[in-house]
Amino acid sequence: MSYYQKASLLIFFDSFLIIVTIILGSLLVQGNFYYSDAFLLTAIIVLLSHYFFSYSFKLYKKAWEYASIGELLIILKITTISIMLAAAGQFFYTGHVHIRFLTAIWLLYLLFLGGGRFSWRVFRDTYIKKDTGKKRTLIIGAGAAGTMIARQLLNNHGAELLPAAFIDDDKKKLYLDILGVPVVGGIKDIETTVNRLNIENIIIAIPSLDKKSLNEIFQECAKTDADTKILPMLEDIVTGKISISQFREVQVEDLLGREPVKLDTKGISDYITGKVVLVTGAGGSIGSEICRQAAAFEPAKLILLGHGENSIYTIEMELKEVFKESKVEFIPEIADVQDYNKLLRIMEMHKPDVIYHAAAHKHVPLMERSPEEAVKNNIIGTLNAAKAADKTGISTFVMISSDKAVNPTSVMGATKRLAEMVIQDMDKKSSTKFIAVRFGNVLGSRGSVIPLFKKQIQKGGPVTVTHPDMVRYFMTIPEASRLVIQAGSLAKGGEVFVLDMGDPVKIVDLAKNLIKLSGHTTDEIQIEFTGIRPGEKLYEELLNKNEVHEQQIYPNIYVGKTSAVYIEEIENIMLRYPTITNEELRSELIGLANRESSAEKVLISMPG
Repeated sequence: MSYYQKASLLIFFDSFLIIVTIILGSLLVQGNFYYSDAFLLTAIIVLLSHYFFSYSFKLYKKAWEYASIGELLIILKITTISIMLAAAGQFFYTGHVHIRFLTAIWLLYLLFLGGGRFSWRVFRDTYIKKDTGKKRTLIIGAGAAGTMIARQLLNNHGAELLPAAFIDDDKKKLYLDILGVPVVGGIKDIETTVNRLNIENIIIAIPSLDKKSLNEIFQECAKTDADTKILPMLEDIVTGKISISQFREVQVEDLLGREPVKLDTKGISDYITGKVVLVTGAGGSIGSEICRQAAAFEPAKLILLGHGENSIYTIEMELKEVFKESKVEFIPEIADVQDYNKLLRIMEMHKPDVIYHAAAHKHVPLMERSPEEAVKNNIIGTLNAAKAADKTGISTFVMISSDKAVNPTSVMGATKRLAEMVIQDMDKKSSTKFIAVRFGNVLGSRGSVIPLFKKQIQKGGPVTVTHPDMVRYFMTIPEASRLVIQAGSLAKGGEVFVLDMGDPVKIVDLAKNLIKLSGHTTDEIQIEFTGIRPGEKLYEELLNKNEVHEQQIYPNIYVGKTSAVYIEEIENIMLRYPTITNEELRSELIGLANRESSAEKVLISMPG
């Protein structure tokens, strides 16, 4: 039925109800029906007022299957104003107001007009809407968002989910019914509620929830077999974007227990906007994200330097599409950081103001097998980029380092630590500000354990974890890249910046979470412990004991103290590495990188 057909039917229905109301009002007040001029005048005024104000308040455009307090208030306004106008008409026409008559009409008018419409919703909810085939759903959070979701699910014919209960830690809401859905307990009651009420789906409906609390809730949900989903961000709800289709799966990034990083956009703009920025390793997971973040600050030119042509082409096409409305010039350059002359030519051609040096070999076991490649790429490549930056007078050079550079037990970590020493030495004799930024594992990067776990889960397992006690610091790629850019704006020269990685995460817990997020249990997908690989440590550290400055210089960013630099020994290794065995090279690298801390090695947990 079209809108005009529905409106015409309702107008006819309302007209009939108003006439019946006036007749009944006369019978109730006078005991019989008595036709008079006052009766006719009242009927005409009430009918005309009803039509006018129904149009003004858009009464006939309401969907009554979703009627609530707002629609009831509109009906109250229309009936009250119509009766008041009828009273005024009686007074001016007869000099007298029939108060009892009008009061009876008003009550009957309100009852019939409102009751008739709301009875349709009651009938629809009770008899037409059936629960057959719908999945019983537990909503965590009985606040505004949770109530909104419950209302949408209850009123939507096509929804596959049926709200069965709320969970909320607010004791004032416990045992109350919200839209007919009971609040049955707190977070600790999730498992028992799911089992008792045969819950198939869980929706976490607390958009303002911090990530630590979300992790705690998810761990309770993980004890059940129910499918767990989460709402979008709070701003999506506020702007009205929320809908049933927007429920999304909980992602491992949601469970890091970290809050979003806030940037000093003015400080970053001052040294990026309108400048020339060069990123080495621009096709890699970290390098490409630095390009995305830097492009948002609208540099004049962004040089995408990398060795792999496919990855550089991919990030170039992406940036040109995403930032097509901006004036940023994206320039791809295929080059190897081991080629000093090519790097120098590129820098002399483009004259960058800032360099982010992300090119490196990062895979720990592979670098144990090929330590000479780690020397060539991580140490010599960094030295080449730094020397070219110095010769062309670049303002700031930011090297991406790793937490594995602290008390390194691997070739990769040792070469990263020695690369830090190289740029600290360069800073002492150059007008360029050289700094390093050190952080741990990033989720989703090429060397991350997450993609490996996901592939193993897709194949049905087992998921391989090296050791049950192994822990790592984790950070998302966008967050790490934002903090790298922020650290560059804080550079004075020679610093080793350390990003606050939050709390360390047990790898086995990460594996269990991924298994649960994939819709499986640890009984279906087994976890297998394979033993620590060469070069790996159970615990990663972010700062050496003699490097620690406990005070943050910016939220989530620390700066390490200047430590010893063994540049002559590093140069000696760079000269001799092709002529010595892999084992000798590995021993020399790790020994030199650990020389300053060999007396005492400690695990430092980041403050805050």
